[in-house]
Amino acid sequence: MRDRSRILVNTPDIELWPGGLLRARSNQDARTLARARAILRRKRDGRFLAAELPEGLMPLVHRLKHEPGLDAALDALDTLRERARPGIDVVDELPLHRLQDRLEALDLDADGYGERTGLDLVAEPSWLSLAGFDRYRRPLWLHVAAARAWSHMCEAALRDDIVLEAVSGYRSHDYQFGIFERKLARGQRVDEILAVNAAPGYSEHHSGLALDISAPGEPSAEESFEATSAFAWLTANAGDFGYVMSYPRDNPNGIVYEPWHWMFRSGSGTSDDQ
Repeated sequence: MRDRSRILVNTPDIELWPGGLLRARSNQDARTLARARAILRRKRDGRFLAAELPEGLMPLVHRLKHEPGLDAALDALDTLRERARPGIDVVDELPLHRLQDRLEALDLDADGYGERTGLDLVAEPSWLSLAGFDRYRRPLWLHVAAARAWSHMCEAALRDDIVLEAVSGYRSHDYQFGIFERKLARGQRVDEILAVNAAPGYSEHHSGLALDISAPGEPSAEESFEATSAFAWLTANAGDFGYVMSYPRDNPNGIVYEPWHWMFRSGSGTSDDQ
């Protein structure tokens, strides 16, 4: 069976994290998390819902059985156990329904936005692979193919004395909605936010195939990254591993130049053969 300590099981409402990766919020949580095989976490707000212990499921909230999406999350975990054998990398996509209502609540014309930018709605994967940790020591979750390619690419860069740092990988729809809601609460307009952030549901990060990359000592997500040796190396070599820069200058999507944002596109490189 695939190592469950390296897999994030993903459902529309709940994520199932492997034990040992989430930080405890209290002494009681610390004791529980230390014994947990998996933690059920609500995607909307990050609340710990339950811990899968050797003796069974331990609720961490009242009325756990009424939690939306609980049955689907437990079913997904069982399905993954049955499927996750070495060499089997089948990754299903989560459904996209419910996104439209949430986009309308933000006064965002999703159809018009898609036509204007040329961007498509992006589904979340049903599970993700642990690809190490980002520069902030947070678990880096990626689609299994992108994770494999990222590992190969970092190793190749190191042989050329180049250090690549991941800033972020997979982001859920809920995460992107949170960005918008916080910026709206600070008084920004939707069109101002869309100038620098993809609309929820339209970010390549939802797929688990996109990475924001930086280099030691370089600020995150800044155009100055293009002046680094790491960027020069990526420009010359990333394609060999299936990674391409999504948003060059004057891109047709109308998104600001992002030299730090790279997307794994299967078939565009040789990573699956390495």
